[in-house]
Amino acid sequence: MSPIERSIDYNFKNKDYLVQAFTHKSIDKGPRNNYERLEFLGDSVLDLIISKALINEFPEGDEGLLTEKRASLVQKSYLASMGKLLNLMDHLKINHNVNLRVDKIANKQLANIFESLLGAIYLDGGILPCENIILKTVWAHREIAWEKTNYKGKLIEYCHSKDIEGPVFELKDIYGPDHQRVFEIQVKIGSKIFKSGTGTNKKTAEQIAARIALDDLKVIF
Repeated sequence: MSPIERSIDYNFKNKDYLVQAFTHKSIDKGPRNNYERLEFLGDSVLDLIISKALINEFPEGDEGLLTEKRASLVQKSYLASMGKLLNLMDHLKINHNVNLRVDKIANKQLANIFESLLGAIYLDGGILPCENIILKTVWAHREIAWEKTNYKGKLIEYCHSKDIEGPVFELKDIYGPDHQRVFEIQVKIGSKIFKSGTGTNKKTAEQIAARIALDDLKVIF
């Protein structure tokens, strides 16, 4: 296995896909020889797998929440950090005239080849190895991408800004089989009780409950 195959724990049957995934159009403008077509495919594969994971993570989450969470996980800056995690830049074939010392350019390439690698893996081995890699990278580090959408923190900030009593998060119920627990969290602010939020763990349920409260309070942030 090549170094990149070892780092992603996947052995390509057709090495041509792997070569194409790391070839920039400055090296070969042929659509079937550079990474752009694979990037296009990998983008869709990523959306599908992340959407599935979000459906499981937020069983009560509405379309707005799911869309917002997915957008955070597929944004280029976050994907670039995943590409950096796998040292993908070490394998990129690109013309020396492309200045990779500029962070904006380097990050764009990292994000692109992360997606092109997913496209290559999908063509070579199907959806399962793609899912394995995405769960170990993009999904495993999801809290980093979600820092900007910390609904619990936003709700606490809102209460402080209005000089009102801070939110209290109470565990209302836990149900479901041992291997698939669902936590129900209720938020109280003073005497006001908001609709419960549920999730596959306490932290997730608190975030959903906080978002429900923010929506009810019509907080814009």
